[in-house]
Amino acid sequence: MSAAIDTAMVLAAGKGLRMRPLTDRIPKPLVEVAGRSLLDRLLDRLAAAGIARAVVNTHHLGDQIAARLLLRRAAGMGPATEISDESGLLLETGGGTAKALPLLGDKPFLVCNADTLWRQGMRDPIADLIRSFDPATMDALLLLAPTIGTVGLEGLGDFLMAADGRLTRRPESQVAPFVYAGCAVMNPASFHDLPDGPFSLNLLWDRAIEADRLYGLRLDGQFLHVGTIAAIGEAERALADLG
Repeated sequence: MSAAIDTAMVLAAGKGLRMRPLTDRIPKPLVEVAGRSLLDRLLDRLAAAGIARAVVNTHHLGDQIAARLLLRRAAGMGPATEISDESGLLLETGGGTAKALPLLGDKPFLVCNADTLWRQGMRDPIADLIRSFDPATMDALLLLAPTIGTVGLEGLGDFLMAADGRLTRRPESQVAPFVYAGCAVMNPASFHDLPDGPFSLNLLWDRAIEADRLYGLRLDGQFLHVGTIAAIGEAERALADLG
């Protein structure tokens, strides 16, 4: 299995177009669900799982995210953070992660969407990912949630998962049993022969599928997909049900 993973890439540069007009004045990662921002919730969970460093990319209203990170640092709240500035050009998930590689280092790292949110079960999903990643056999290990039961989901799911955890894509026009839940562990060795400019992490995941090196891990909990303003209320109701 992998050596200890202590670094994360937090993808916080999106424009949040589906949450307008709310995201005209605040970036989506700072949207609050039940009184706390999505970004703060994720960073706290990363710290609890032993992540010491997080690289946060910024684009839309990035000054607000930078200010929030400064406040967390002043309060002594982990993990330690650095910014990868994409104010000049939004690079998407793959291009943004590739740009930040010099900050992320040469060991496997987590990559998480800044709006990732879930109701946690008995186990810590981030710690599960870290424990389960094997760089000898995996280019990436994706956190997956059942498509049925995910709150706020619009779509047909993303992946089929074999008994050994290997992933394949959803067949066209069919419903897939699993949806990507916003966090993964990635092997930096898979970042090669990359296009210039913006591209999606899906490019690397499709390459990994072809090489039988893309794996999934089922979320112990319920994925809350906060993609629209209406989904904020759905997520708040789901979190209120925890008691």
